[in-house]
Amino acid sequence: MRYFGKLAAIFSLAAGLLSWAGCGSSDTSAVTASIGSASATQAAGAAGQPGSRPLPRLLSRAELLHPKVLIQTSLGDITLELDAEKAPLTVDNFLAYIDRGHYDQTIFHQVWKNYVILGGSYDAKLAERRCRAPIMNEAHKALKNTRGTIAMAHRPNGVDTAACQFFINVRDNPSLDHKDRTLAGYGYCAFGRVTSGLEVIDKIANVDVHNVDQFEQVPVEPVLVRSVRRIP
Repeated sequence: MRYFGKLAAIFSLAAGLLSWAGCGSSDTSAVTASIGSASATQAAGAAGQPGSRPLPRLLSRAELLHPKVLIQTSLGDITLELDAEKAPLTVDNFLAYIDRGHYDQTIFHQVWKNYVILGGSYDAKLAERRCRAPIMNEAHKALKNTRGTIAMAHRPNGVDTAACQFFINVRDNPSLDHKDRTLAGYGYCAFGRVTSGLEVIDKIANVDVHNVDQFEQVPVEPVLVRSVRRIP
């Protein structure tokens, strides 16, 4: 699915609206990962078979509802705690991208000082990654877009158009919260928060930026996302 408009995500600071474009063709063939680990059927099939893989560790309710994620960047590490109680579809979608390695070796491709940092779609050469199908916007029941929360970006011409791009709020951004069920007022789904590494967020937010072709606010020195993975 090719989004219309500029290839880059564009922030309208006056209106407080976050929009994006790009994210390539959607990959609807990918299996949606569930929050948790292997199914009971897979576990039962592996039990008692010599040479089989060890059984997966059973996750607690807290781990299922509030999984933790480590983002390793070229400027330091960021730890997140996601909230599947308030935004289960969004967390499930984000973890599916993590499990397939989608975010590894991408960059924070747009940075607004004292606003947000945006990533999830492009590598250091601004080549676009293939995305899955978009998901429903859960902003109406999600967290507020306060400092240190992670949220999904979506297209300006549709509420339920978030796919792989995410942003982290550098400050409190109430203009990005859900207000009503109109296109302009639906807001952006915040689905977790930074538990350590806020200083890394601030460091990223203060890098030098420039415009590259149709991309705005691109870090002069790429801020690389080396890996994103679940942690205990």
